[in-house]
Amino acid sequence: MKTAIITGVAGGIGAATSAVFLREGWRVIGVDREQAKDSCYSDFIATDLANVTQLDQVFAEVAHKTDRLDALINNAAVQLCKPLMETTSVEWDEVMAVNLRAAFLMMQYSYPLLSVRGGSIVNVGSVHARATSENIAAYAASKGGLESLTRAASLEFAASGIRVNGVHPGAVKTDMLKAGLNRGHLSDETYEVQLEKLGQKHPLGRVGSPKEIAETIFFLADGQRSSFITGTFLVSDGGALGRLSTE
Repeated sequence: MKTAIITGVAGGIGAATSAVFLREGWRVIGVDREQAKDSCYSDFIATDLANVTQLDQVFAEVAHKTDRLDALINNAAVQLCKPLMETTSVEWDEVMAVNLRAAFLMMQYSYPLLSVRGGSIVNVGSVHARATSENIAAYAASKGGLESLTRAASLEFAASGIRVNGVHPGAVKTDMLKAGLNRGHLSDETYEVQLEKLGQKHPLGRVGSPKEIAETIFFLADGQRSSFITGTFLVSDGGALGRLSTE
């Protein structure tokens, strides 16, 4: 049975991704701060990815559960919706610690286990890495760094048979999106109305679902489906990046 580690597994895209991997017969080791009642996985490790010392404990536990890995999904993230000039260095560091440094360290720690049979790493980015908006600078910077890290790692890990790719989701119906709508770039109407208006801005006429992103993640993780793909990001955004802002 193939084994994957998925961070941020307790909700949203992480929970949906775990469900897809389990459906396909994989064993899932879920990592998050807290367990969610409706999340599903084979094993769970509670940790704060912003805490470097706790990552040692994560892989000490992983070593007791398996001697190899087939996939690492770096999905955990925090989003700070705040003007650049009001963002503190502490807030900046927290965003970078979870969204970028944790992914870097998870790749380092998982490398020996992924090298056993040649595995795959999928980093979950964001369209904000390529085109962004006001009051979300720290998050956008962290995801831009994650894209560059992914390309660099794909070159260094290729000789060990490890593919490294990423997914850039656009607007997806998650708690993070709901919180992000409070930036006020749509209106002060209800969440449902905001979601509908946001969807109408997409060429496909709607926002995405966590399961749609999860299926893309699994495609990149599975060596039979994407064996000749490494060092790239797939954009799953309903066509949002394809439209000029001046239209």
